[in-house]
Amino acid sequence: MRILFYLSAPAWTGSARASAALARGLSERGHAVTVACPPDSPVEQRLEFGAYEVLGLEPNVPWPVAARRLRRGLQERFIQVVCVHTDREQVVAASAARLAERAAVLRRVPPGETLTPGPRARVALRMATTGFVFSAEEDAQRAPPAPHSRLAPAIVPLGVRPHVYETVRPASPASLGLAGGAGPTRVLLCRYDAASRARAGNVLRVVALLAPRHPELRLVMLGSGPVDDNLRMHAAALRISRAVRFVDEHDDDLSLLALADLGWVLAGGDDGAFAVLDLLASRVPVIAERGTVGPLYVPDGIAGIVLPAGDAHDAAAAVARLLAHEEQRAAMGGAGRVRVARDYTESLMVDAFERAAIAASDRSQW
Repeated sequence: MRILFYLSAPAWTGSARASAALARGLSERGHAVTVACPPDSPVEQRLEFGAYEVLGLEPNVPWPVAARRLRRGLQERFIQVVCVHTDREQVVAASAARLAERAAVLRRVPPGETLTPGPRARVALRMATTGFVFSAEEDAQRAPPAPHSRLAPAIVPLGVRPHVYETVRPASPASLGLAGGAGPTRVLLCRYDAASRARAGNVLRVVALLAPRHPELRLVMLGSGPVDDNLRMHAAALRISRAVRFVDEHDDDLSLLALADLGWVLAGGDDGAFAVLDLLASRVPVIAERGTVGPLYVPDGIAGIVLPAGDAHDAAAAVARLLAHEEQRAAMGGAGRVRVARDYTESLMVDAFERAAIAASDRSQW
């Protein structure tokens, strides 16, 4: 099978990470794999050139131009399936497939997100055989019927490689300015994104409530892009600036996760799902809130806790209980690691996507 993953955005995101993992896994199984992405971008820098072919496509061009350039790639490589994530990518891929007279389109829907194709994406459904790939059965059930989609929806859960986390060395608390206090430092790591800044403010309030009785507690706010000045000001207003560190995403994220005693995931989509899986695989109990992607992966009371959104006092009480019981945290961490190794491995993700791609490449279904 010959498959192409089309990534139009230059930033390294959870969706790009999922595509890269699938590309590597499919290539290892003997499939011809190409990843098309912006040249000289953070995405290209993180790809594994020896595992699959990398094709550079300029991102800042009108979509008809992008479609013509992608068509050339489809024709020259005899591509059978194109994987995309967004409305624009779907339109470009469907147009390219129509022009090349080959290839079906598979659109991945990130975990916890609702499929809502825009007008152009609905038109694209008429241009090329298209199927949708969901990360959980709940997401597929929640999605509205997609008209003109000739392929059955597929369920492809995200996965990681559990053995990778065994060799990760935790970051030094002193290197982040987290050391201090009479006892050992306890680290609460919060993974947030632009859409969850309001929820992140609630985490700051929780830490402010805990600070008087837990001077050893430190909060690491892990986000993407520039640090949010509003959150810094919020921490200052709560008088917890010394206990909070804001960190941008970087290549050493796993060492930060391994440092954490607790992880609180607010980010959505693939970014949030990978954060949860990374924490669970690192044996770190996860705090999740209802209405986020976390409860898809965190069984309440087993691998972490699921809280109602917005109640700082109840959340502070729950976090305090976990901080006070090291054995409970260790048990939750072990349960999370077992859950990932059983249900959310990269090999299972590649298995499921391979089945979906083989079905999409069957021209008798077009």
